[in-house]
Amino acid sequence: MSNISIIGLGQMARVLATRALDGGNAVEIIGRDAAKTADVVDALGRGATAGQIGAAPAGDIVILAVPATSAAPVVSQYGDALAGKVIVDITNPFNPTATGLVTPDGTALAQQIAEAAPESAHVVKAFNTIFGHVLAEDRPLDVFMAGDDAQAKASMSAFIESIGLRPLDTGDLKMARWLEGAGLLMMGLGRHGVGNYNFSLGVSLPG
Repeated sequence: MSNISIIGLGQMARVLATRALDGGNAVEIIGRDAAKTADVVDALGRGATAGQIGAAPAGDIVILAVPATSAAPVVSQYGDALAGKVIVDITNPFNPTATGLVTPDGTALAQQIAEAAPESAHVVKAFNTIFGHVLAEDRPLDVFMAGDDAQAKASMSAFIESIGLRPLDTGDLKMARWLEGAGLLMMGLGRHGVGNYNFSLGVSLPG
């Protein structure tokens, strides 16, 4: 069982919390609006708890389910309260039309988050290549992830497996740039090649 803190109250936060609870994990929800946070926790049930914004998260794994523009500032705000944590960046830094990335060429938002985090924290990019409504469904999915710390990725792999999904390691945190690009690719496929957003990216192994 993993101990998960989720910062955010949106769709991805709720879907990840639901799947985490389904997998037998402990879940803490943290939001800026205490009343809305309490409503989410009540709806989740099953022992989910409400955290306080700015206080040290209870979870060993802290998922940033916030807008991409808020992710690094939130990590900076928490500062040393995130020491020793696995920080999971699930965001996609799209431009307003979702036709490009706002991060400079050769960099990833996940790397900016790592720069804002305490030295003892470890950032893992994950879940950004899965649409929230698809994640909410009971279907086999691959979760691509990237990070510099092997133990942090092992912890994430265990969590991902606990919610019935398959973790696939793409390499160090530099690969987060390409995962963010894959998120952009999915938007293009949704608009054109597929024609809807009810799909997922995955790896098919021979045999």
